[in-house]
Amino acid sequence: MNKYDKSRIFTIINTLFLLLLILVMIVPIINTWAVSFSSNVSSMQPGIKLWPSEFSLSGYETIWTRLELWRPFLNNIIVTVVGTASHVILAAMAGYVLIQPSLVGKRIIVSFIMVTMMIPAEAIMIPLYIVNKELGLLNTLTSLIMSGLISGFSILLMRNYFFTVPYSLAESARIDGASDFKIFTRVYMPMATPGLATITLFEFVGRWNHFTSALLYINDPDKYTLQLALRSLIITSDSTSSSDFFTNNVRMAGIMIALIPLLIIYPFVQKYFVKGITLGSTKE
Repeated sequence: MNKYDKSRIFTIINTLFLLLLILVMIVPIINTWAVSFSSNVSSMQPGIKLWPSEFSLSGYETIWTRLELWRPFLNNIIVTVVGTASHVILAAMAGYVLIQPSLVGKRIIVSFIMVTMMIPAEAIMIPLYIVNKELGLLNTLTSLIMSGLISGFSILLMRNYFFTVPYSLAESARIDGASDFKIFTRVYMPMATPGLATITLFEFVGRWNHFTSALLYINDPDKYTLQLALRSLIITSDSTSSSDFFTNNVRMAGIMIALIPLLIIYPFVQKYFVKGITLGSTKE
């Protein structure tokens, strides 16, 4: 067997393996979509569905009006939008500071930031709960916004990305009388779009799907976010009380509603994502 045949066999095996991975990821989503648009009775039938049987919007009507999913959906939007915007701005500002030649102790600061990345979130869960309790932030959306407001990964990624911007541009702007804030907003930020898109996507997805922090800080049903509401729906559906039972199309409708914003935002930032994560993570 020559080298060409070996390469061809490897390509075929690799392609089949990738197709299998695609099926593993896509089929559950298609099944969720199909069940969510099925009627109450047909959604309870066993098996995987690739197309809605007895097309119906009853699942969406039930979860949106009767279960008032619009409330946790709105809470999720507030936490995600405000938290993501704050995170991106703070990370960009910190990254800009760390590239300044006049900053004293840059290596020590960067080392400290890297140390924070080594600490698992579970190790500081109790201290964070105590801090939020002492500040009176429990059962507030502010606690969820403040959770993970900044991260070492985002700071270092923006720092490395700002290093790719020629410092001569900042010097020229400073000679023309531009302030540091104007240099940051007019020079560095426009040229760091891929890096900003990268951390925006990471943070948006993380905050939209957050569960542990919401479970830890929120007990008031009016402050529930989507993940807590879906968890409550599953627990209620699994109860023995027939009056609290909800069919599978209701559950799947809730999951689809939670997926829609992620499916909408990804195409807009995907073209920047690969470039941002690659360049921002390798440049010094």
